[in-house]
Amino acid sequence: MRINCIAIVLLLFVNPLWASDLAREERLAAEIREALLVGEPLMLQADGRDFFAIYAQQDTDYIQGVVILLHGRGAHPDWMDVVHPLRTQLPEFGWKTLSIQMPVAASDASGWVYQELIPEAFPRITTAVEYLKQQGESNIVLIGHSLGARMGVEYLAQGVPEELRAFVAIGLPADTRAPDGGTLGGLKKLDLPVLDIYGSRDIDSVLQSASARSAAARQANNQSYRQNRIEGADHFFNGLSGTLVAEVRAWLGRMAPGVEQQR
Repeated sequence: MRINCIAIVLLLFVNPLWASDLAREERLAAEIREALLVGEPLMLQADGRDFFAIYAQQDTDYIQGVVILLHGRGAHPDWMDVVHPLRTQLPEFGWKTLSIQMPVAASDASGWVYQELIPEAFPRITTAVEYLKQQGESNIVLIGHSLGARMGVEYLAQGVPEELRAFVAIGLPADTRAPDGGTLGGLKKLDLPVLDIYGSRDIDSVLQSASARSAAARQANNQSYRQNRIEGADHFFNGLSGTLVAEVRAWLGRMAPGVEQQR
């Protein structure tokens, strides 16, 4: 019996319970391809594993740059709340968008499982940046929603690629009991332009940490950090997606305007 227990423990270290659910990702990708109206499907690769993405060209005669979109917990690159409006409407203003599949767990997974998935997102973000660099892009912005925003913060805390000019965190949760780790610890290391945008009706982990997030940015002496609370908005900006897109677009126009190269 003891040998069997040891074997099980070793198996968990080799194949941890929190590893992303690749089969679920494949199902999500198949569903999206069938209904995709804006953008082209892509398969990128990180750590030897393929993952799905959607790349949309700008709709204008000029190019501002490219936005990489990171969706929230259990979602996908064309999630109707937050992600879809940004990825389909920003191209109307000169921005290309690359929305990537973040690691997901089983549909009934608890929150702590997704906490453990955060590091698995980092190679995917790196791959997205490298892919865009190969396309000749040099003005790249990262936008994350909810868990995707936290993944973005912790990714950037390890080092910011030269081509990545700014970061937008939408509905960014933080654990105020861990001031030097996770979201708050990451914000203390960032000096690139950051827009921390959330709703007045957001979830508790976002609302209750707003002042702590702002304090963390001040501790980093980040002069380009801005926190913007949207009155009436919930965590998914239901009914206010137009306001969200307008706020993000206006901020990008100031902090990462691009060159407006003719195509």
